[in-house]
Amino acid sequence: MKQKTREKIYIYDTTLRDGAQSENISFSVRDKLQIIERLDEIRVDYIEAGFPASNPKDRELFEVLKTRKRKHSRIVAFGRTRYKDTPCEKDENLKLLIESGADSVCIFGKSSVLHVEKVIETTLENNLQMIFDSIKFLKEYLSEVIFDGEHFFDGFRENPDYALKTLQVAEEAGADFIVLCDTNGGFLPGWVSEVLDSIKGKINKPLGVHFHNDSGCAVANSIISVEKGVAMVQGTINGYGERCGNADLCQIIPNLEIKLKKECIGKENLRHLTSLSRFVSEVANQVTNPHQPFVGHSAFAHKGGMHVSGVSKVTRAFEHIDPKEVGNTRKILISELSGKKSIIVKSKDFGIDLEHDPKKVSEILNRVQNLEHKGYQFEAADASFELLVREVAGVKKKFFTLESFRVLNEKRADGEMLSEATVKVLIDGNRIIETAEGVGPVNALDKALRKAIGNCYPNISRIELTDFKVRVLDEKKGTAAVVRVLIESSDGEKSWGTIGVSENIIEASWQALEDSIVYGLMHVENNKG
Repeated sequence: MKQKTREKIYIYDTTLRDGAQSENISFSVRDKLQIIERLDEIRVDYIEAGFPASNPKDRELFEVLKTRKRKHSRIVAFGRTRYKDTPCEKDENLKLLIESGADSVCIFGKSSVLHVEKVIETTLENNLQMIFDSIKFLKEYLSEVIFDGEHFFDGFRENPDYALKTLQVAEEAGADFIVLCDTNGGFLPGWVSEVLDSIKGKINKPLGVHFHNDSGCAVANSIISVEKGVAMVQGTINGYGERCGNADLCQIIPNLEIKLKKECIGKENLRHLTSLSRFVSEVANQVTNPHQPFVGHSAFAHKGGMHVSGVSKVTRAFEHIDPKEVGNTRKILISELSGKKSIIVKSKDFGIDLEHDPKKVSEILNRVQNLEHKGYQFEAADASFELLVREVAGVKKKFFTLESFRVLNEKRADGEMLSEATVKVLIDGNRIIETAEGVGPVNALDKALRKAIGNCYPNISRIELTDFKVRVLDEKKGTAAVVRVLIESSDGEKSWGTIGVSENIIEASWQALEDSIVYGLMHVENNKG
């Protein structure tokens, strides 16, 4: 039997233009080229690279793109309709679009009476003429023109006849796609559905949608639009964009591909979606959202004991899709809420089988619950939890034994603060004492410990502390409050988190530091071959 062809939905990415309007995001030309390459690899249909008339950087980007081939994606140059009193042949914005070398162009025009009369301050008839003239002019030079009806949904609520007329004029002029924009992001899914029903059959060219997220409905609005027959969805990676952001393609694409069985980027490329999301967040210098659906670090994280037990038997019991479909991974978190099954499942990740050792499982669970009562949290400290499991299981390697440490802080006359740490450790019966100076007590302790054990374990040079966080757990106790220290470390191949808790910040730091070094040495030892 011939396999049924899945309906094609065109994905239009505007991360580099609309996404760059997000607060604290600024892409260089190199940044944009890197992202374009990744979007092309994942087979995004349209990549809106920038607005040539808005800045020299975007014009430079389009010049570079003229010399670069793409495997799949069409590069789009973004612009606007002609100025209200300027003929097309003299409009610099339209000329730059033609000269950009882009595969397609997308121009926006006003679909709202309010914006026509109060923002661009022209007549309703002249606005229609601006839309028609601009598209007609561009089509003389370019094979594909996309029209964005800016503020269409709000405009349709104000004056449905005029809003629809702007789309019909764009169609008459030859637009290839006509996109309905919720520029203020205020529409709800039910309202969107009603509008799409109202214009059904009145526009013959393929429709697209462009939603902002000011009401938290951009993804839902995009999906319901596809269900209503829309052929193109515009959005950004990770939902970056002005104000509350744009529709998040990292949620839209898997919902369309997996849930609605539409063809967007293909199932094989879908497996690279998580990697793409995190790559773009790194280039944009943004902290990733751990709870982002589908691609977040916690999207498939299980903490409750009953959930872990259920997902270990039947994954779909507590997961709406297989995380591998989007390139993500399942995480089993350990906490005081964990059951024995959580301990068993998590320990298997470390190569330790506790399935038939209920006594050790109970001991580990009791330790976790007691430690969390004191302020420990193992969700971000997997390495500390693994060391605890290895200790109870009797397979934890003893690299060194701490005899004592001492830290001195000195403020000098020139205002400089200096810390000095002395560490005494035992390795194979040998007592080693080392002292080091650092910019703070933790830095000094780290340096002293490295000096003390470096000759025996030279691979310690590969271990680097990458992050250090301190949280006061009971602010009301002031300087006597318990503090939690989390340390993130890396050896260039693997990253891990460790934890320490104490009323003394130096002691808490030492706990996390010692675990970090021990875990790092253990990892290097296991992979040195």
